[in-house]
Amino acid sequence: MIRAAALALLLGLSCPGLAEVPEPPGYRMDEYRGPVPATLAGATVIGPEQAHALWQAGGAVFVDVMPRAPRPPNLPQGTIWRDPPRLSIPGAIWLPNVGYGEIAEVTHGYFRAGLARATGGDLARPVVFFCLDECWMSWNAAKRALEYGHERIYWFPEGTDGWAFLDLPLERVAPEPGEPGTQ
Repeated sequence: MIRAAALALLLGLSCPGLAEVPEPPGYRMDEYRGPVPATLAGATVIGPEQAHALWQAGGAVFVDVMPRAPRPPNLPQGTIWRDPPRLSIPGAIWLPNVGYGEIAEVTHGYFRAGLARATGGDLARPVVFFCLDECWMSWNAAKRALEYGHERIYWFPEGTDGWAFLDLPLERVAPEPGEPGTQ
């Protein structure tokens, strides 16, 4: 089945065994890794080539919403925990944990403040949201930014996986200051 589906996709044919993921009316609340919709109402969906063109042209803000890895609960006392490094699109800002379906008010504040800093408060400035391939976090975050009043939202569902597949550069990023729960 998988080979037939892959061949159908390569040839641009439909495959009855592959269901299209509908765009939900609200946020995705769980199972954040999995097939995503092909659309996001109010946003422009882009692939790696279009993301790269926007990146090269400059002017668009790239926002990585990959969640931050939590400290494992079973580490022995006194163990030093270092977050795994996050490799992202050069120049992107990392606003971790803003793509969950439900976020606390303090996280809304962090998200809004990060977007305001990155866009200079310009709600019309293009903003590209991404995470990993098949990650609902970027879909949720882009949807939330639209609700905050941002006008030119691009959703890049293939994220850093699609970027790396084209052998485009990645760089290590740190979370934007003010992340809730890290002070």
